[in-house]
Amino acid sequence: MAIEFAGMMAAVAAAGAFVVAGAGTAQAEPTAVLGGSSGVVFDNNAACSLTAIGHDSAGRLVGLTAGHCAPAGARLVAEKTPAAGPVGTVAFSDNGQGIDYAVIEFDPAKVTPVRTVGATTIAGIGGEPGPGATVCSSGRTSGSDCGVVWGSLEGSTINQSCSKPGDSGGPVTVGDRLVGMNQGRLTGLGPIGFDVPCVVAAIPVHSPAFFAPIDVVLGAINAGGGVGAGFQPI
Repeated sequence: MAIEFAGMMAAVAAAGAFVVAGAGTAQAEPTAVLGGSSGVVFDNNAACSLTAIGHDSAGRLVGLTAGHCAPAGARLVAEKTPAAGPVGTVAFSDNGQGIDYAVIEFDPAKVTPVRTVGATTIAGIGGEPGPGATVCSSGRTSGSDCGVVWGSLEGSTINQSCSKPGDSGGPVTVGDRLVGMNQGRLTGLGPIGFDVPCVVAAIPVHSPAFFAPIDVVLGAINAGGGVGAGFQPI
């Protein structure tokens, strides 16, 4: 299975946001409003999307995103509020070598967590949808889009939603229930390497996307303990 991760190395403007945010300022820093599908820019210059934001069992403000976006220890800024400066640090990342997830610990003094961003509201956790179900995905690049679930492949759930670079980590939902974490799109399908990138979300003719079921991600986080264990969205 060939894949294209949906979060690596966004535009130069997004990459520059971290540099701007890190500069000193005499003015009070604004608060970053963040929720599922919000864009975040890491200090490795990768821009990705948040899966969700909430609290772990220790009361820490934490968020989830794809592991290939950044390594443990990476700092990040909110893409839409770079003047707030660094708002969190990656507490754990599997660097895309396992399930492909990362846990972010946020500074609660700099972040206002929200359930709704654009068309996406996350009010709880749902189970993995089966073939034929309709799921909706959201990301900083593509916005919101919905598509049918085709099935599972190598532990990922394949679906006909739009996924572009920067959408990695974005939420996959059924109604207001979080069911998955977007990780990219399939490429090189078939004997001739069939691949049709998504142009705009309104055009459904493109190679399918894939996501990690959220119960699998949360199970791994809970098994590892530490930051993120017991995560619940706000």
